[in-house]
Amino acid sequence: MPLHALLDFQLAHARARDAVHAPLDVALMQQALQPQTSLTVRSAAPDRAAYLRRPDLGRALDPACRDALDAARRPDGWDAVFVLADGLSPVAMQQHGAAMYQACLARLPGWAVAPPVIATQARVALGDTVAERLGARLCVVLIGERPGLSAANSLGAYLTWHPGVGHRDAERNCVSNIHADGLPIAAAAELLTWLMREATRRKLTGVGLRDDRATLDVTTAAPQIGPPSPSSSGVKP
Repeated sequence: MPLHALLDFQLAHARARDAVHAPLDVALMQQALQPQTSLTVRSAAPDRAAYLRRPDLGRALDPACRDALDAARRPDGWDAVFVLADGLSPVAMQQHGAAMYQACLARLPGWAVAPPVIATQARVALGDTVAERLGARLCVVLIGERPGLSAANSLGAYLTWHPGVGHRDAERNCVSNIHADGLPIAAAAELLTWLMREATRRKLTGVGLRDDRATLDVTTAAPQIGPPSPSSSGVKP
């Protein structure tokens, strides 16, 4: 193997490892989400090592976080909630999560959107429990995707209608590869909020909800649209 190729591989591998193990700076995230006041929750995984070994713990809410979510519930429910999860690349969330959230919020005038929820040691399915306790009709989980050799800071967005414990992958839509060298934030937010409006109109997400617009205004390769799959998404739900 040529030396330059070996060095490129070692650098990409090091960046990927760093992205997986870097802790999410929650205080910095809270600051970036202002003026919205955010909630913070954590999964049942006690630390990063347990989170990586036990995906099931990352899908379960720490019982100590239930009261804060229950207090934020409203009588008429919320149209949507955004869960900003560290996932397998806290670096991606730190770099792109707040900007993606703000870009989506600006495209949802008139929606009753719950306070953003920052989730640590979190897998995609944790959003189901969060949204269910808040009484949200739609759940959007923005999450750091599993780092690869081409990108260690890629963000994914998972959309679920009527979220609740036990939802399957086929019941979600995914927009992935959101980062500076992939799908731009503006294009990702445009697509995601279109899916949110259609999900509300059709009352479904997943395999029954596809992008059937005539054109898609993106300047890069088309994103993956539809339910997540191991070959197209960087995150294991």
